[in-house]
Amino acid sequence: MKHTPPPTSSSTSKALRMSYRIGRGEQGVLTFEPYKSTILPLWRFRTPTLARKSAQDIWERFEAYDEAGDFVGMDMCRKFLQMGMTRAKRYANHAGGRKYDKDTGEELAKSGTHKGAAEKLEASELFREVWNRCRKHEGYLARKEVFQAELKEWQKTERLKESRPT
Repeated sequence: MKHTPPPTSSSTSKALRMSYRIGRGEQGVLTFEPYKSTILPLWRFRTPTLARKSAQDIWERFEAYDEAGDFVGMDMCRKFLQMGMTRAKRYANHAGGRKYDKDTGEELAKSGTHKGAAEKLEASELFREVWNRCRKHEGYLARKEVFQAELKEWQKTERLKESRPT
């Protein structure tokens, strides 16, 4: 399926790109625009069929960001794939997807045998396969290194600007 071209690093300001944090896991996945709004509509995990299509569509978006030289877009795709994996796994382990008791905050026992658990586990594995492909992708790893170096330099420059008297 053809998607509209994703926004690229050339269509976002450097300040915006430099505000992006790779972070742990899925951190920031639902807040960092314009990427959230372009990837979120592709993200579905209710059934293995939807998860397979979703993971494939997000992978295609990942590749489009790679072609555009946009690490932030690539990393956001990685985060959505990881979120698909973890959310589907949560629904496989807990009927209704609720991991913690809403009153006490204590972790609820895993059910694992409820209706739909096997489907959610399969959906989780489909996302895991594509997520691992992203994490090992040569272009992703190279762009991540470049982004981290660029971010370090940007932060250094910004600190110098802030320390200068006005």
